[in-house]
Amino acid sequence: MQIPLFGNLNLDAGLGINANQIVNISSVPLRSPFRYAGGKTWLVPLVRRWLNHKGGSDTDLVEPFAGGGIISLTAAFESLVRSVTMVELDEDVAAVWKIILSDDAYWLADQIVSMELTPQSATDAINRSGLSLRDRAFATIVKNRVNRGGILATGAGFVKLGEGGKGILSRWYPDTLKKRILEIHRICGKVTFIHGDAFETCSRFAAQSDKIFFIDPPYTVAGRRLYTHSQVDHPALFELVDTFRGDFLMTYDDTNDIRNLASSHHFAVRSVPMKSTHHATKHELLISRTFEWLDT
Repeated sequence: MQIPLFGNLNLDAGLGINANQIVNISSVPLRSPFRYAGGKTWLVPLVRRWLNHKGGSDTDLVEPFAGGGIISLTAAFESLVRSVTMVELDEDVAAVWKIILSDDAYWLADQIVSMELTPQSATDAINRSGLSLRDRAFATIVKNRVNRGGILATGAGFVKLGEGGKGILSRWYPDTLKKRILEIHRICGKVTFIHGDAFETCSRFAAQSDKIFFIDPPYTVAGRRLYTHSQVDHPALFELVDTFRGDFLMTYDDTNDIRNLASSHHFAVRSVPMKSTHHATKHELLISRTFEWLDT
């Protein structure tokens, strides 16, 4: 049975959002330096509502599949929680966060604004990724900006036409990237980054009631073509989440297997609309213990 949408409940009075509306991401502050495949900018208004009920100055947010980090960044910038912990297994993505949260953020920002981007200079930067942590971070930003859909997984090629026929320049905004990187660096005291395994970190924090979790794993259908580390033991993840003392909010693709996993753990499920990168309307799942924070 298809679980209905929330109805016409106003989720964010400031943005005029309700659950039957697809969020216009231009209404949400874009804080991440990544254009991340599967990113959750569209979900920010709903997560704000969740954090306004479950977060606060005595609560820490853990994001074990951080990726582009928009949820953690929103929570930190808007002081919706005391602190955030971002966890990412991918070595390239981790390099970016490590550099941004260190004094090397200034070096990375300067490298971006001083680069004259061409197919050759992009290729050269990407080929230098193994020389140092700095070079890996810079190469990852370049690759993320010049590859189709921002995909970092092996096999993704450069943008060909891009917006307005600009090719790889269509997503290269050096001044904007510099600004985002330095703004994140300025709040680095609120952010802990862990280059590691999501399961290990979640297990470490599972018994702590002051930790709440936003969990956005690689999806069961599209994950393998989007991410380097796409294999997740989803049943084991649900088992682990069921041990949390703190609250959690999970997002998933809407499949019978995921609905059955949620049902077997007596988790609540809601379906929310979003627009894909191809501008098609689709529905994804929110999963939590309860949606009283949403339904009241």
